[in-house]
Amino acid sequence: MGRLTGTGRSGYGGRQTGTVRAYLDHAATTPMLPEAVEAMLPYLSGTFGNPSGSHEEARRARRAVDDAREQVAGLVGADLGEVVFTGSGTEADNLAVTGVLEAAAAVRTGGRPAVPGPVVCSAMEHHAVLEACRATARRLGVELREVPTDPRGLVDLEALAEACTPDVSLVSVMAVNNEIGTVQPLPAVARLVRRRSPDARLHTDAVQAAPWLDLADLTALADLTTLSAHKFGGPKGVGVLVVRDGVRLEPVVRGGGQERERRSGTHDVPGIVAAAAALALTVARRREVAGPVAGRRDRLVDGLLDRVPGSSETGDRADKVPGHAHLCIDGIDGEELVILLDDAGIASSAGAACSSGAVAPSHVLVSMGMDKDAARSGIRLTLGATTTDDEVDRVLDVVPGLVDGLRH
Repeated sequence: MGRLTGTGRSGYGGRQTGTVRAYLDHAATTPMLPEAVEAMLPYLSGTFGNPSGSHEEARRARRAVDDAREQVAGLVGADLGEVVFTGSGTEADNLAVTGVLEAAAAVRTGGRPAVPGPVVCSAMEHHAVLEACRATARRLGVELREVPTDPRGLVDLEALAEACTPDVSLVSVMAVNNEIGTVQPLPAVARLVRRRSPDARLHTDAVQAAPWLDLADLTALADLTTLSAHKFGGPKGVGVLVVRDGVRLEPVVRGGGQERERRSGTHDVPGIVAAAAALALTVARRREVAGPVAGRRDRLVDGLLDRVPGSSETGDRADKVPGHAHLCIDGIDGEELVILLDDAGIASSAGAACSSGAVAPSHVLVSMGMDKDAARSGIRLTLGATTTDDEVDRVLDVVPGLVDGLRH
């Protein structure tokens, strides 16, 4: 289906001319916090040095990166040397998965490279983890075990226990699902992995967790933890991988050896500084933000369930972070509804932002046991600190008529 083009009055280019757009796609990306923008400005022009140099301009840039690293480390409960800055959350996920497996393969036994043990991940992981697991396992000749989820959208712990044999080298289970918002039982996962696969490294993609969950609690459970700045009010193009001391990684990006030989490439100084500022504000405001966001989310979901016949909430709301709403609506295609909502001035998603427009059904919903038609009927509406009551009202007013039109 083709998309219309045009420009509205919204700050981000809406097509509904004369109407302020409603943005309910915070799981895809968040607006940058003004404080984060302000923090990065001095490093876009005045302090422009390359942190890898040895002159005064370089030292100023290096101090900015070091200060940001110290700030991030304190916020996530890590040591300075455990914080690795990357170019995105996707890169951080790839570094965690591929880096651990490549490091295991680099160990030589009898003069030959070792073959790492099996890799285990949940079937509802973000594609950044799934595709990294699949490609690296295929290349190294490693068995990949994808663990299903239950109908609530939580990883099946019994299936995970069966998959976690003593020879497993890596387990990856996300902290919060990006599509339906369920908080995975990471403490139970960590206990299970440590007991059944004591030599395995545990990775968690915590990209969706930062606005809502205590990151220090999450990083204490895992050997590797992924974050992405643009999910918590920072800039795009900055990721963080927390790598616990003693975890061996082979770099995915090679070159000048920045980030202690774990990730090469000139540091994005403005982005790193802004990411640290955004994370500090997000952590400081988390409690005051969560309650109002959850209240608006509940009003949105309850209103849609009441006004749209054949709609159902995906998963159990009690298991979700405050900002996530996900529904399946009988008789429609979720992607078609997203396009119509966009034309009506409302930003939403049919699933993960990276797969928007794909004709395949949601792999997350399929992993929960839904058939393919039901898995194509989902719509994700995600709220954040800037979401207003008026935006919720707009969605409640518009969606019922659009659904009726799609059905008839």
